Amino acid sequence: MHLHRKNNLLYWTFGNLEAFPGVVHGIFTRCGGFSNAPFAGLNVGKNCGDDSAIVAQNRQAIAACMGNGELFFLSQVHGTRVIAVEDAQHASDVPSPVEATGCAEADAALTSTPGQMLTIQVADCQSVMLFDPEKKAVANIHAGWRGSIGGIVGRCVEKMIKRFGTNPSTLVCGIGPSLGPCCAEFIHHETEIPAQFRKYKDENDRFNFWQITHDQLVEKGVKPSGIEWSNLCTRCNTHLFYSYRQANTTGRFAAVIGLTA
Repeated sequence: MHLHRKNNLLYWTFGNLEAFPGVVHGIFTRCGGFSNAPFAGLNVGKNCGDDSAIVAQNRQAIAACMGNGELFFLSQVHGTRVIAVEDAQHASDVPSPVEATGCAEADAALTSTPGQMLTIQVADCQSVMLFDPEKKAVANIHAGWRGSIGGIVGRCVEKMIKRFGTNPSTLVCGIGPSLGPCCAEFIHHETEIPAQFRKYKDENDRFNFWQITHDQLVEKGVKPSGIEWSNLCTRCNTHLFYSYRQANTTGRFAAVIGLTA
């Protein structure tokens, strides 16, 4: 990954996605922005207690870094629903993307429309970015532990296949900063996480959800060489990212991907 500074904001990019001129993306840190403690920095979450006007300023600052494209937000519910932006724009539950106060309930979005910046809000969950360089389409996934065990990553690949005719072997993917295998402890895993995922657990009941996502992508036909990991744990790096596990009351950082016009 590569770290960038623009307009006093810091954001990371994946090297594999940077190789393609038709796609823009960024995983924004909490650095910069206008929010005050405990949301200090670049908080994009409107439902965590921050001032909505300040959150709007933060969102606009991110949009400016992404070429002033429209930030498309979801109402993330830790589920497995995947929507296409082109469909959601005609739905009654999706208002103006940047200023949305209520959005379609889903945890992954995909689009082939240039200028639509798919934005995932995270504070320990994974953001998983997908790019189809042949069909010129992108997707962004919010994969919390519930979404991961529910198979949202595979569902998103399947929807890209159905919607765009995507060949999974050509997908370029990035697994963003999130709760790492160093910190993803689940003391109630016997009742929360199905048995088939126990192989990803260490002796201290910590799960490697990065590996789970990697393996789910490969199972759907993505080449391992097309997948890049951030290897950044949010809980271990709260100076850069919001972490719900660490702070409970905290903001949300943004992971953004879209096609250039």
